[in-house]
Amino acid sequence: MKHGNWQANTAGGWLNGFLGVLIFSGSLPATRVAVLQFDPIFLTVARATIAGVLALVMLLVFRQKRPTRAQLVPLFIVALGVVVGFPLLTALALQHVTSAHSIVFIGLLPLATAVFGVLRGGEQPRPAFWVFSVTGSLLVAGFALSQGLSASLTGDLLMLAAVLVCGLGYAEGAALSRKLGGWQVICWALLLSLPAMLVVTLLTMPASFAGIGAPAWAGLAYVSLFSMLIGFVFWYRGLAQGGIAAVGQLQLLQPFFGLALAATLLHEPVSMLMVAVTVAVIACVAGSKRFA
Repeated sequence: MKHGNWQANTAGGWLNGFLGVLIFSGSLPATRVAVLQFDPIFLTVARATIAGVLALVMLLVFRQKRPTRAQLVPLFIVALGVVVGFPLLTALALQHVTSAHSIVFIGLLPLATAVFGVLRGGEQPRPAFWVFSVTGSLLVAGFALSQGLSASLTGDLLMLAAVLVCGLGYAEGAALSRKLGGWQVICWALLLSLPAMLVVTLLTMPASFAGIGAPAWAGLAYVSLFSMLIGFVFWYRGLAQGGIAAVGQLQLLQPFFGLALAATLLHEPVSMLMVAVTVAVIACVAGSKRFA
């Protein structure tokens, strides 16, 4: 019975994780569209404010208990990593690089998440797991170097920083989800960030929204509702059920989905090298899943 429950939780974890990745795959293309007309800082705080208000409503409607004092520090780490850090750093990076280029860096997220899963979540994947995870990361790094640092060193460094803070936020949130619940973690993190995000939103708000087109508004709506809230409901639940390091490898699928969106919706060029690297990175999922 226990074995059956474990298998069900594992299967549920992979399903929830997959849905989370699918939703997150639209984040960078949506951000790329939004920053064409919105300031990156305003976009970051506005999406967090909108999601924070929705999170407050959810917590009140479902009458959730307040986090304990011991849970506040992990929640602040989640907020700094996924509510502020990753959105801001990627928005800044996308002023220098295309979403197609930045998406490939997401291939580094599984390794970052797994490392922080060991450090913060107490997980211990087998040695073979690290071989597959590091291989995928090296493929991504090799792609970035092949493009030449002259392409945009600033953009690449911002994406690397974004990956690190996001990996920490993912692992911290997943570990906390086991006690607090998946959707509750992101909602409380958003709520903790709401006062500061609301103030900065008002301070950085454009004098007029008259020149903002529908695509930019659609991008803001997507990153606020799906990237900042709904995606995390599935993602944190999946990580908590199936394991941070194991389910975290599903992020290797994100570049594939993201490149497809960048090519079809934004009409950005996707080179054969990008596709080859993405396919090779995705191939590492099977091996890392087996040995996690």
